[in-house]
Amino acid sequence: MDETPTQTQQATDLDGATIFLHFGLMVFGVAAWLAGYGAGDYKHARHFWFSVHKWLGLGAAAFVAARLGYGLWGPEAVRFTAWVPYTPERLKMVLEDLRCLVSFKLPERAPRQGLAGLWEAFGIAVFTWMAATGFLMFLYLTPGARARGFVWLVKELHELGEWLVPLFLAVHLAAVTLHALSGDHRWRKMFFLGEK
Repeated sequence: MDETPTQTQQATDLDGATIFLHFGLMVFGVAAWLAGYGAGDYKHARHFWFSVHKWLGLGAAAFVAARLGYGLWGPEAVRFTAWVPYTPERLKMVLEDLRCLVSFKLPERAPRQGLAGLWEAFGIAVFTWMAATGFLMFLYLTPGARARGFVWLVKELHELGEWLVPLFLAVHLAAVTLHALSGDHRWRKMFFLGEK
């Protein structure tokens, strides 16, 4: 499947909705993750950090839902079908990017292409997992009591995020830093600063 120049050009430009959704996920997702370290207080009658984590998590879940909707029904260039590396051609780009990194070179690709696309797909999957399990806990977890049965299982599955979220963020931030050091200041758009 060859991409037309129009698709390639659209893929290099980050539209306003993508930037807004990224910013919302960044703010609410990271804040909910950090507040989650105190959320074990749900077992007590007074559970401040659990409440903070719960409401920030709902905000993150709203942005996750919006991002999923945008990836399914948004403009063609930002749909998951246009960039998630599941075709042989896109998987080949991922392998090429890994070869570049092994030879200490940064891959030069449009956003969401190659390894960047694979990592973005992983991040969306992680935050979707956290939103889905968190929403179930929002509905069924009773603060002031220990989780049992199905709710305990959902809580344990949700706590995988204690490892997956920082793994995603560490690699993502390392990539952003390396690209910025090489002169690609696309990160500025994510803070509504425009590119240098």
